[in-house]
Amino acid sequence: MGTLDEVRALVAADDRQDFDFAERGFIATLKDPVIKRADGRTAFDVSSYNFLCEHDHAPDSANPSLWRQAQILTKHGLFKVADRIFQVRGFCVSTISFIDAGDGWIVVDPLTTVEVARAALELLYEHVAKKPVLAVIYSHSHVDHYGGVGGITTVADAASGKVKIIAPEGFLEHAVSENIIAGPAMSRRARFQFGITLPRGPEGEMTSGLGPCPSLGSLSLIAPNLLITHTGQEVTVGDVKMVFQLTPGTEAPAEMNFHLPQFRAVFMAENANLTMHNLLPARGALVRDAKAWADYLTEAIRLFADKSDVMFAAHGIPRFGQD
Repeated sequence: MGTLDEVRALVAADDRQDFDFAERGFIATLKDPVIKRADGRTAFDVSSYNFLCEHDHAPDSANPSLWRQAQILTKHGLFKVADRIFQVRGFCVSTISFIDAGDGWIVVDPLTTVEVARAALELLYEHVAKKPVLAVIYSHSHVDHYGGVGGITTVADAASGKVKIIAPEGFLEHAVSENIIAGPAMSRRARFQFGITLPRGPEGEMTSGLGPCPSLGSLSLIAPNLLITHTGQEVTVGDVKMVFQLTPGTEAPAEMNFHLPQFRAVFMAENANLTMHNLLPARGALVRDAKAWADYLTEAIRLFADKSDVMFAAHGIPRFGQD
């Protein structure tokens, strides 16, 4: 780490490209910033990070680089990422993506809790199109990427096959192992890792580093009815073809990326975030295999790089331009 002056100088020299990427394609955000739970308590308040806009520079209590990162990650609302691809960001630690499949929507990673996922879907319906959900994709086995599925679809629709629930092989086993068997201990540790109980502000919690803090609402899980078992597997939903890359043992023990050939876009799950790779999670999740992770990134470059102009992911902001 450099001195505080060195970090300040580094941030001051920023070309602001990430801020441009974070704001590109903005459509709308919530009229009421508070997303409520059924019991009246707050699941998430998008205005709670407004303090980040009240200073021209990071206050002395905050690392300037973290302050810059937090400003980027908390730009909230509905964004158009590319032709027929949309995201809602800033409602939870993770992002939720929506792909227009013609007759309906493909929903990718429905956030941590039901309330914020439902709010994101309603924002999409209000400003783009109200069409049925045809498929939900869980990119990997961490709760912030499937816990809100109950706000997107129902168990009955999944059981009937009306809605495809697509996940990587091994998803359910690892989701249960991590979030039910090890859940209580990991939840306690997560309070420290993410600063969930700290007051939000320049002397307290300033995001999780890869997104806002996790939302605090109702958790849900609907079992997959379509598993991705190998790299190169193709799935068509509506008029959209997806080509999957299985990446087990990377950021999660069950994880996958996918490419959208007709849109020249690639979804990189949590394998390529706008932050450093988290190899040893403080909350007690499985230690990641750095070599496997690196190898799968190399494979993703080989498979998708020259066929993609946009990269979007399960956290953070999209990247635009092949470079």
